[in-house]
Amino acid sequence: MVKSGRLTLLPLVAATYFIVSGGPFGLEDIVSKSGYAGAILILLITPLIWAMPTALMVAELASAFPEEGGYYVYVSRGLGRFWGFQEAWLSLVGSIFDMAIYPTLFVSYLGHFAPAVTSGWRSFAIGAGLIALAALWNMLGVKAVGESSVALGVLLLAPFALLTVLALFHRTAGTLPAGHSIPLRNADIMGGILVAMWNYMGWDNTSTIANDVDRPQRTYPLAMAASVTLIALTYVLPVAAMGATGLDPNRWSTGGWADVASAVIPGATGAALALSITAVGMIAAFGSLDALTLTLARLPVVLAEDGYLPKAFTRKNAAGAPWVSTLVCAVAWALCLTLSFVKLIVLDVLLTGLSILLQFAALAALRIREPRLPRPFRIPGGTLVAVGLGIPPLALLVMTALRNRIEPIGPINALELGGILIAAGAGLYFLKAG
Repeated sequence: MVKSGRLTLLPLVAATYFIVSGGPFGLEDIVSKSGYAGAILILLITPLIWAMPTALMVAELASAFPEEGGYYVYVSRGLGRFWGFQEAWLSLVGSIFDMAIYPTLFVSYLGHFAPAVTSGWRSFAIGAGLIALAALWNMLGVKAVGESSVALGVLLLAPFALLTVLALFHRTAGTLPAGHSIPLRNADIMGGILVAMWNYMGWDNTSTIANDVDRPQRTYPLAMAASVTLIALTYVLPVAAMGATGLDPNRWSTGGWADVASAVIPGATGAALALSITAVGMIAAFGSLDALTLTLARLPVVLAEDGYLPKAFTRKNAAGAPWVSTLVCAVAWALCLTLSFVKLIVLDVLLTGLSILLQFAALAALRIREPRLPRPFRIPGGTLVAVGLGIPPLALLVMTALRNRIEPIGPINALELGGILIAAGAGLYFLKAG
């Protein structure tokens, strides 16, 4: 029997989809940087070396520790309180940049309808209003967020399914001379991978609401498997269909799916499809923001319970929503709305990627130190395989760090800013512990 107010499998899959993906939006920069061949290669390889290992890790640890706080709980158990705090710190600081991405995309798509509405200070105001709306919706509780994610997911994917099918009958639409395309040998593969990592990132965030999931030991592994498959398909199929039309990859830009639809499908049908994609782009941005608010607002709660934050953060309303934590997080997320899309992504991937590596370290430590820990789902292949799963994400993160050296953030680069924020987490722990 399902306990009242808890997430079942389908709502958890839908929420996970928005937490990790939010649809094909955000893939535009992969195509423009890498071309169609490079983009499809990236979108097929990245889930194997980045998403799948993380999803397996979350399935094992979330089923072993079905508690509020998720990764903070099992990193603290496996590596100790210091690293547990760093896990929470990196996730929260990374979320400040991550949560600004979705209002940025929302404003980008709204600008297709009415550019004047999103100009100047209005862009910030709209983004801040969207964050406030997600925070207010979360006050209704976890079940409301999960059920709304199912409905939003259906609305989101319908236009892309139609575009993919219609593209099969417009194979020469928008073709430009071959010299204008991007050969695979000239593709910015690392830049494309960086964007793909963001598009496949967030699996661990679902662990923080394990206490609100019905039968988490069974539900989490099924939800992870279904979500990885669904996300990969909804990424690869539309991009491959657009590539089959001959549309030049240089015509792709951030927030440009509507322009792509207009170029591929001529006439009134293309115009209507572009309009619907623009509309669901805003739906996708809100859906991701809403689902991530649900998971990230739980972190300050467990930190407050362990004495790192004021007890006020533990206050919940009648629906079980941590309202103080949600409101404080919403204000922090609004602070980064002025940064560009690329800057937000590189900082988010660096900080959140490090938090994911800590979780892989906890997976290895718990396998070695607590081999008899009850694990309703166990990664197949033994301890050696479980430990080795963290190697591909580590390699990707090293390449990301090298790439961040060339992305300026004011007078310093993204890697230096990331280093400052990482060091601040260690300093805050010892300040609080002392």
